[in-house]
Amino acid sequence: MAESWRDIQQQRKAAQDSLGQGQLWPEPQQYNCSSKLLLLEHFRFAVKGPRCSILDEAIQRYYKMIFRRPSKPRHWLKANSSGKGDIATLSKVYIMINPQNPCSDNDMPDVDMDEHYEVNLRDPTFPSLIVANTIWGALRGLETFSQMIWKLDDGRMVVNQSILVDYPRFSHRGLMLDTSRHFISKQVLLQNLDAMAMNKYNVFHWHIVDDQSFPYQSRTFPDLSTLGAWEPYEHIYTQEDIAEVIEYARLRGIRVIAEFDTPGHSASWGAALSQLLTPCYSNGSADGTFGPINPILSSTYETLEALFTEIMEVFPDNYLHLGGDEVDFTCWQSNPAITTFMNKSGYGKDYAKLEEYYIQTLLDILEKIPTKLPAKVAPKRHEFVVWQEVFDNNVVLDGKTIVHIWKDWKGTEWQPEMHSVTKAGYRAILSACWYLNYISYGADWQTYYRCDPQNFNGTAAQKNLVVGGETCMWGEYIDSTNVMIKLWPRASAVAERLWSAQSVTDIGNAEKRLRAHRCRMNRRGIPAEPNLGPDFCATEYSP
Repeated sequence: MAESWRDIQQQRKAAQDSLGQGQLWPEPQQYNCSSKLLLLEHFRFAVKGPRCSILDEAIQRYYKMIFRRPSKPRHWLKANSSGKGDIATLSKVYIMINPQNPCSDNDMPDVDMDEHYEVNLRDPTFPSLIVANTIWGALRGLETFSQMIWKLDDGRMVVNQSILVDYPRFSHRGLMLDTSRHFISKQVLLQNLDAMAMNKYNVFHWHIVDDQSFPYQSRTFPDLSTLGAWEPYEHIYTQEDIAEVIEYARLRGIRVIAEFDTPGHSASWGAALSQLLTPCYSNGSADGTFGPINPILSSTYETLEALFTEIMEVFPDNYLHLGGDEVDFTCWQSNPAITTFMNKSGYGKDYAKLEEYYIQTLLDILEKIPTKLPAKVAPKRHEFVVWQEVFDNNVVLDGKTIVHIWKDWKGTEWQPEMHSVTKAGYRAILSACWYLNYISYGADWQTYYRCDPQNFNGTAAQKNLVVGGETCMWGEYIDSTNVMIKLWPRASAVAERLWSAQSVTDIGNAEKRLRAHRCRMNRRGIPAEPNLGPDFCATEYSP
């Protein structure tokens, strides 16, 4: 596609402009940046007050991240006047966590974690500080400080003297990966957690199983993965794999919420537990095919209680995603035993009521399973996330249940659903406009950036019930070879919408910062694709 001389020059200028002083992503809540510089020389972090292994590990991680590559002078650029003359030295930044909230080696991020932090980089006569209420805020502050650092043309590393106050707009900032339709390796999952931390996401929603495969290796029902995975050796997640992912996420202040979707999306369960699924009938006889989980058998709930008891031990977050979406009623309608149950229960031909019965029964069972987290971290029982169909089918939900809104097409827009959910008093998260598996040509990040989960007709109280949102990457055409490239930096646009102030909407300003952030991710080993148009990175991605 031919472009004008003017367009080409604008592209070159935009690319070079992004190489300047530290560009922050997501945009902080308050940021006063001086033109005065501090030169990083003989630099180190120091902890003042409470410390723990989470903080110590983060300090080592960020020190390596900041100084991982030698500085190379950029002689091909115009001389940067700010690099001339004497620059005050910054040799130490103190990290301070509120002593009233001391961190522990075993702390877990949770739904109520406090991520507030402040960065104060001042004249060397005063100490430079990263101050946080909790360890989780300290982690976010370290990420921001690492982004504030930039290089002069001669390769020296500097930061601007600055005062920064920051905290998230939404408490739930999630990214969902589907590892059933295609398997995604543990190494890629860990790499994606690094990218999430760079963008201040705090929830990894792990859609670990689905119709196509069951890669979760269960202690209680080992045949679920032996028979239900794509293959049972290289395409499974062992208990050790899952523990490693959870720990890797924990050290980055990221929760791991697992999703085991039922009663639909459960075909892979039937490879080992065929009695769990509903036999389908044709012309009055069982035809050898199976549909959703059979909701009328007591053995169904005994099996599910045993499996979910294990799941709740393996995944320590206080929330579990129960799915509940896209249940095809055709098989239920064909089954004579279910027809009899429907008539006895007074449901007639309303199979949504049968789904309601299933979800309600499951919830009643799961709510009695105690959490394994310490009492100071979580309530005494688990809470749940469900897809919007569960609410639409009138299931009576606990007040702490979160409704996950995903539908958005003509006649089924997400805004009326958000209004209904919050009017009923439930908390909600939005994914409807952030299905990143829909690939389009060009700078589609702008569409994701413009979507605001509070942009619906509702009262202030209703909008306060919107606790955030999630980027979704479904796996029909995604695996370890391309998931990172397709996620980043497109998912960065959602990250800023969920973190920064609602007033941060300037596409031009965001594009400049996102160019710099993409290059920063590339430099740190994240293969973020060039979806902002023609440009370059001073340090290109190298595997």
